[in-house]
Amino acid sequence: MVNGVDLHDLEIPSRQANFQIIYLSNMLLHEKLKDKKLILASKSPRRRELMAGAGLRFELADGYEVDEVWPAELEPRKVPLYLARLKSGAYPAPLADDEILITADTIVIVGDDIIGKPRGREDAIAMLSRLSGREHVVVTGVCLRSAHRTKGFSSVSRVLFRELGRDEIEYYVDTCKPYDKAGSYGIQEWIGYVGIRGVRGSFYNVMGLPVQSLYVNLLKFIR
Repeated sequence: MVNGVDLHDLEIPSRQANFQIIYLSNMLLHEKLKDKKLILASKSPRRRELMAGAGLRFELADGYEVDEVWPAELEPRKVPLYLARLKSGAYPAPLADDEILITADTIVIVGDDIIGKPRGREDAIAMLSRLSGREHVVVTGVCLRSAHRTKGFSSVSRVLFRELGRDEIEYYVDTCKPYDKAGSYGIQEWIGYVGIRGVRGSFYNVMGLPVQSLYVNLLKFIR
């Protein structure tokens, strides 16, 4: 007892405060997000799968239209983040204080050319023939937005295909129909198993979402 104050009364709240600080710093991301609502604005089933695999609970945004056009002078590696921000800005509803909107875009770059999604079978075959036996770059841009702030980042991976036979390319296209995929392939599908010699960078980035980078940036975003 000092000056009429029991020191034990001071000590217990101090320990509780320290415990709370340590607990909060050691919480996993999904625990820190329990009072937040993640909204994924993407039609990609692979992004949904990757978000779920990372233990991130989210809601899917209702579909909305975005005119995915970028300035002609924009260098290819900056295009995905530009489009991710464009998709975020086009989201038609205001965000509540507890909501975080996630948008993303993935492109394939060969040389200085952006390879998008194929227009059909012959286009898919032509794209894969161009990727055969050479390295290409996959870039995903991601935009995080709340009611009060916005953060964007990009992830870059390099993918090397072995020489693919015409019969292998046609078999893959006819079997897996990769018409919704940039570059006309899914690394998690048959052609990834038999045709890809190596990946430098995030494997999941090639699937369409750099999960590790998303996890780390979400941690920073909610601080």
